[in-house]
Amino acid sequence: MTSAPDTMPARPESPAHASIIVGVVPDQPAEVLSTAAVYAKRFGAELLCAHVDESRYTVSAGSDGTAVSMPIDPDTTAEASAEFDPELRTRIASALESSDVEWSVRALAGAPARELTDLAEALDAQMIVVGVRRAGIRGSLHEFFNGSVAIQLARQQHRPLVVVPLRAESPEIGDGK
Repeated sequence: MTSAPDTMPARPESPAHASIIVGVVPDQPAEVLSTAAVYAKRFGAELLCAHVDESRYTVSAGSDGTAVSMPIDPDTTAEASAEFDPELRTRIASALESSDVEWSVRALAGAPARELTDLAEALDAQMIVVGVRRAGIRGSLHEFFNGSVAIQLARQQHRPLVVVPLRAESPEIGDGK
């Protein structure tokens, strides 16, 4: 039996579980998820579908990924665990049913770019995948006041960022097209 030269690092007993994070929103084109699934399959990674509720902020987070959040609006005082929207989960499941990747969901609260960056850092994710917003008054107003999540991500963190462009007629998550 030969040993590896001293200059070569020893291989770990078992490789760390790789993950790819995809930011999801209810009206997102399905191609964002399908693109993220392609990368997850190629990297042998789990696809973590993260939705960030901008109307809340995180108070505390558990090691199991659960979070307790509070609404930003001071008139709403209900503290709640961040739960993933069941309808969005169903739509994601439908969009990913033909892909052969392991996936899960995570509900976050706060500023999307910051929360996705923090999650990617905590998981040492391989990359973050996001889509661009559809053109329209709502998307334009959101970007005017909050800025582009993709641009903020590109400026805030060091890992690769994949921004999925929209085709002219992209079906939304779960539209079955």
